[in-house]
Amino acid sequence: MNLESLRPAKGSVKTRKRIGRGEGSGLGGTSTKGHKGAKARTGYSSKPAFEGGQNPLQRRVPKFGFTNPNRVEYKGINLDVIEELATKKEIAEITVAILVENGLVAKNKLVKILGRGEVKTKLSVSAHAFSKTAVAAIEAKGGSATTVK
Repeated sequence: MNLESLRPAKGSVKTRKRIGRGEGSGLGGTSTKGHKGAKARTGYSSKPAFEGGQNPLQRRVPKFGFTNPNRVEYKGINLDVIEELATKKEIAEITVAILVENGLVAKNKLVKILGRGEVKTKLSVSAHAFSKTAVAAIEAKGGSATTVK
């Protein structure tokens, strides 16, 4: 046993600093809070958006515009995507359930078929809404566009 190998027994030395327990502790006086100011006082608690007296973000950001609570939002799917799905899976009838199954639409979203791309085969498509160009392109190939509620 050497002098440098001596260690105190496990658990006998406390590592927690006991703040505000007199000058002799080395952590008395201001108790690590510095001198004066709101943070040195008892009962101080900062408000969540307080930025040190600077004008807070929620007061700086402009509050203009309008969000319509009755807006109906659709997930748009173009004809080229539907055509690719139909040829890859060899499907003649495209429904919202098939689009959900193949990961093109989330489960409870409304679907609108848009007119980008072209239809090469006869397709029966059912969705919540259609653009005029999409309906024209589907019906030009002898298919049908059915609106679902």
